[in-house]
Amino acid sequence: MQKKHLSGSGWETQDQILPSPFGLRPGSAPLPGSFISFEGIEGSGKSTQILHLADRLRQAGKEVVLTREPGGTALGRNLRSLLLQASDPPPCPMTELLLYAADRAQHLEELIEPALGRGAVVLTDRYLDATLAYQGYGRELGCDLILKIHSHPPLDRRPVRTVLLDMEAEVGLNRARVRNTFEGTTVSEGRFEEEQLGFHARVRDGYLLLASQDPERYRVVDAEGGIEQVAEKVWDTVRDIIMDVS
Repeated sequence: MQKKHLSGSGWETQDQILPSPFGLRPGSAPLPGSFISFEGIEGSGKSTQILHLADRLRQAGKEVVLTREPGGTALGRNLRSLLLQASDPPPCPMTELLLYAADRAQHLEELIEPALGRGAVVLTDRYLDATLAYQGYGRELGCDLILKIHSHPPLDRRPVRTVLLDMEAEVGLNRARVRNTFEGTTVSEGRFEEEQLGFHARVRDGYLLLASQDPERYRVVDAEGGIEQVAEKVWDTVRDIIMDVS
């Protein structure tokens, strides 16, 4: 399968309340590769840390597919604009949820499952847990419908490990807003950063509850240290599964 990169981004793409944890158990049949998701509130450093891990794995000779949600496919990039760009009126919460699910279904079919099938390490910046945290908790839609939608192939694919980069919501939100101003992305990708602090606090609380209910899959990392310090913590959370991937 031919791999392409978004220009200058480093992201590989392919162009062609809460119930018990039952809803997060693996669904689709296992594949040879290793599927790892990175999660966290805005400004938690996911994008920086996932790039660090990808570089480390490539240096160790692993095939790494680095991707993100939304936007891991051509269709996904169009949906990313709809979801993250400031708009008036914005998508309603249910529309938001269904657009994320559509992005994920295409992402799995087109990129993630083929990569896992050939034995690659797939690292994704956000996945299902983001929908549970942001739409289930942040938008207060609850998790039942989200889990029902994600009980059908290919959406029943689950990561073998989820790294949650955790920090105080106010700290992360301030970081994210400064970053968007510096990068000039406040309008094009900053819709969630414009939400009130209460929304981001609900998202963080949702993530921590999800992590507490699924300790075998989740690893919670304090994201408020230096980049290299946090990178070592991330490595410690994944090497037990990564080093089993040939």
